Amino acid sequence: MTAIKITFENPQGQELSARLEKPANGHPKAYAILAHCFTCGKNLTAISNISRALVQRGFAVLRFDFTGLGESEGDFADTNFSSNIQDLITASDYLNENYEAPKLLVGHSLGGTAVLIASLHIKSAEALVTIGSPSSPTHVTKLFREDKAVIEREGKAEVDIGGRPFLIKKQFLDDISKFQEGHELKNIRKPLLIMHSPIDNIVSIDNASDIYRHTFHPKSFVSLDQADHLLTNKEDSLYAGSMIASWVSRYIRTQNASRLTSDKQVVARTQESFVTEIMTDEHALIADEPIDAGGSDLGPSPYELLSASLGACTGMTLRMYADHKKWPLREVRVHLQHQKIHSKDCEACEDDAKKIDQIERVIELEGDLSRKQKERLIEIANKCPVHKTLHTPTEVVTKLRER
Repeated sequence: MTAIKITFENPQGQELSARLEKPANGHPKAYAILAHCFTCGKNLTAISNISRALVQRGFAVLRFDFTGLGESEGDFADTNFSSNIQDLITASDYLNENYEAPKLLVGHSLGGTAVLIASLHIKSAEALVTIGSPSSPTHVTKLFREDKAVIEREGKAEVDIGGRPFLIKKQFLDDISKFQEGHELKNIRKPLLIMHSPIDNIVSIDNASDIYRHTFHPKSFVSLDQADHLLTNKEDSLYAGSMIASWVSRYIRTQNASRLTSDKQVVARTQESFVTEIMTDEHALIADEPIDAGGSDLGPSPYELLSASLGACTGMTLRMYADHKKWPLREVRVHLQHQKIHSKDCEACEDDAKKIDQIERVIELEGDLSRKQKERLIEIANKCPVHKTLHTPTEVVTKLRER
């Protein structure tokens, strides 16, 4: 994954801070805009995880801080819901002018409500997604209902939202009152995915029902069961991202990314980060390093792939042998662990160069097998081709290919 920090100006000339994340191959199949919740920011963990899941599936994702929030310029107190909509349109214009017009718009909470209305002005958008979103922007006043009268009377008030103080002015209330519930939604004619948790205690599930009722098909609903409003559980946000990527593939036209090709069996491409594309004749996968090693943990590490090849070869070899013998082997599980250990006969065990590689392999066999059959299968495991390769002197011939 490649990440680029960018800025663009809103109509008032204020710089909005954004982050554009692209897939490792540098060739996204489509661009998306991801809008955060009211008073949140682009670096909210849930937003980052959803973006990550989409990028893994080949999308480029732009997420930015609305005016007056996060690293964007402007005063939040002088903004309103209409300015959020304008920020989204401006972000779309930026992508269109510098990269490619966005085809997917995703919004979390009030960001989802803004996405729905902004989509009426973003003609390139081919699919929309809301996550825990209100059916109307007026819902946000429930967050500070006790201060609403003060705002109406005095023109402004400092309110507590999510444990943080924000100055809300009467112009904000006047602005959201212009949006009649369901009125704008009836004009949407684009595929829509509505995601909501049935236990959301900030924006109730009734809002998802209202959005579904006021919009046209094709529309889908996915329950984020057991998730809270901010998707603070990592699994919930990653699940949401993967579901969006699967759903949207049915509705948007995507670019054919440049395919890695080679006259060899396998080709690997590493660009700005550790994320590495791997392509065989017909299959693609991603390798990466874990976060604590400086990677993004978007795929297995090289040593994990090495262990995986041994595990796969072991299982296939045992499957083939058992089938040949007509033994009742139902399932093989191969557990593997790679590590560097000191050679037992080493005379200089403090020297890292004297360490050897060890792969621990634990095999589980399921089926009505006798003890003798199981022992024979363990013997056969040592005869799998990858096992033999690892125990045979191997020469790696390295050449430089000029482009």
